[in-house]
Amino acid sequence: MEVTAAYAAGSSAFAALIWWVVPVAGLLGGIGYVVWVSKFKGKFESETSRSVGQFQRFQESFRDEQKDQHNNLDNPDNRA
Repeated sequence: MEVTAAYAAGSSAFAALIWWVVPVAGLLGGIGYVVWVSKFKGKFESETSRSVGQFQRFQESFRDEQKDQHNNLDNPDNRA
C-alpha cells in the first residue's frame, strides 16, 4: 500500500512540475524569439529584398525576350 501512495505522490509532484516547466519554457522561447527577430530582422529583410529584386529582374528578362520575339513575328523587316 505504501508503494501506491509513494507512486501517487511522485506522480502528482511530476504533474505539478510539468505545469511549471511547460509555461516557463514557452515564455523563455517567446522572449528568445522576440530578441532574435529584433536583433537580426534588418539583416534578413535586406537579404530578402535583394533576393526578391534579383528574381524580379530574372522574370523581366523573360518578358523582354517574349516582347522581342513577338515584335519580330509581327514585323518581318525586323527579323534577324
